[in-house]
Amino acid sequence: MAKLYYQGHGSYRIIASNQMVIYIDPFAGDGYDLPADLVLITHEHYDHNDLTKISQKDKCKIIRPETILKNSIYGHESLGEITIQAVPAYNQKHAREECVGYLMLVDGQKIYASGDTSTTDYMKNSLANEAIDYAFFPIDGIYNMDAQEASECARIVGARHSIPIHMKPGALFDQEMAEEFKASGRIILKPGDSLSL
Repeated sequence: MAKLYYQGHGSYRIIASNQMVIYIDPFAGDGYDLPADLVLITHEHYDHNDLTKISQKDKCKIIRPETILKNSIYGHESLGEITIQAVPAYNQKHAREECVGYLMLVDGQKIYASGDTSTTDYMKNSLANEAIDYAFFPIDGIYNMDAQEASECARIVGARHSIPIHMKPGALFDQEMAEEFKASGRIILKPGDSLSL
């Protein structure tokens, strides 16, 4: 069973049952003590791509938009039994060609890491058909969707569990904002919380 550790802001870590370590958008909080097998970066803003926090195993794979989104084609990668599909992510200040979200399969669990985004057609046209287990949505409302829009995106995507992240600027977490996110199967994680997937 995979274990998720929420570091705060848009950063979290997943440890698969085979002990492979995955970091998503490293920047915030703690929990960077384990060497990485895989790092997923949704875009190149400083609060999503701080690789200085991470030590890397010899064969560590770093996936970022420039490596998985080419000529408007969203690529697919695998690392052992873990698969990663890049998906569209964009908002007022994040161009389509510079940002991605990720749909991951880890230990049989489908995980949607939305990255910094607003509503996308892909959510309705594709993600809604994926039977996603865990979906992460930004709720800050600064270029990204706010809690109300994120709640609607969560309804569209229809994940078994939806988790709000990326809240107030400069803060790892904001309970009041998190409570504004409404979704079936909602899970609110505070920085330092762990979850068995």
